Amino acid sequence: MKNFNIKAVLFLNYFVFAILLNSVGTVILQVQQNFGISKSHASVLEGFKDLPIAICSFILASFLPKIGIKNSMLAALLMVTCMCFIMPFANAFWFFKLLFAIVGVSFALIKISVFTSIGLVTSTDKEHSSFMGYLEGFFMIGVLMGNVMFSLFTDDHNPGSTHWLNVYWVLGGLSALSFIFLLLSKLDEHEAKSEKTDLIGDVRNSISLFRYKKVLFFLLCAFLFVLVEQSFQTWTPTFYKEILKMPTSMSIQAGAVLAGAFALGRFLSGFFSRKFSWIYVVSFCVMGFAVSILLVLPLTHNIHIGAGTTWLNAPVVVYLFPLMGGLLAPIYPSINSVILASIPKYLHSSMSGLIVVFSAIGGTIGSVITGFVFQEFSGQQAFYLSLIPLSLLIISAVIMNRLKIQPKN
Repeated sequence: MKNFNIKAVLFLNYFVFAILLNSVGTVILQVQQNFGISKSHASVLEGFKDLPIAICSFILASFLPKIGIKNSMLAALLMVTCMCFIMPFANAFWFFKLLFAIVGVSFALIKISVFTSIGLVTSTDKEHSSFMGYLEGFFMIGVLMGNVMFSLFTDDHNPGSTHWLNVYWVLGGLSALSFIFLLLSKLDEHEAKSEKTDLIGDVRNSISLFRYKKVLFFLLCAFLFVLVEQSFQTWTPTFYKEILKMPTSMSIQAGAVLAGAFALGRFLSGFFSRKFSWIYVVSFCVMGFAVSILLVLPLTHNIHIGAGTTWLNAPVVVYLFPLMGGLLAPIYPSINSVILASIPKYLHSSMSGLIVVFSAIGGTIGSVITGFVFQEFSGQQAFYLSLIPLSLLIISAVIMNRLKIQPKN
């Protein structure tokens, strides 16, 4: 397979950061039990993760090709490796704020680099869309494995135990392994650079993207999607623990089931993107997810689950809730691939930076709003609220589909 080695490294990098980035829901649940942190206070961890992603992406996106895509990924992996080996000694809430700030900065470097690299290792629009679908699907496999790993280190009989922090020894080892593999791989980066411009010219190219209405509606779609996605991913473990009264380890594993559904949905998007227009895939998924919310959430009211409940004897709703993620999953890779395939490759880094910025802002706002409504009203009402951004998302996607990008001189 052409570019097999570098493609394998991109999958591994995405896998490592999927675990670290999406552990925030589990960590929010654990710090509430370990350090007596309130829900609204714990939800700031999402901001410590997402705001550095947004700021770093905004500053570095234009310059990244000149700094070097491979060098950026190596720096990111080195930072998170060092921080993971410190975390087993964490004894205060600020350790977790620092962890997610470093993970946020590093993920910005990784995501822009990976999105830019996709255009370098694929030849056609359909191959680009399909590879992105598979890559985002593998990202969710990483989220699933991360939830399983955290649940294996969790002590259900002693909620105050910090034994779960030992999972960071494993994560530090994975990050170090990914660093070594990348160091030994080759990546031809010359197509990602515009030889005709200097750094100021690169910034002008980035700003020029805002002239296109299609880009503006795409950014609105990305913002709204991540707002909904992050609300569910972050607060699913807490929803299972407090609303469905499940044990802590099963609540974390519910996040793994949700991630598995996301992975399946994104692998399928890699297949369906070759068969159908992206707008049909996205419209079906948005409407299907909205309908599933209206059907599944009412089943979680007044539910009674016994102390001896396991995955083998749990009520059906325990399985249905995370499986809704399968409908939500194909949307993000579909819209990202459409916009990247419609612009020149030397603008992919800048466009990737905008994707990361608007995704991070959407994720932070979604998580904070959900955490607030969850605490002040109920978990069900917090998730019903996602019907509003879903409605705006499908309208924006339809408008985006009708617009074309015409190069301007």
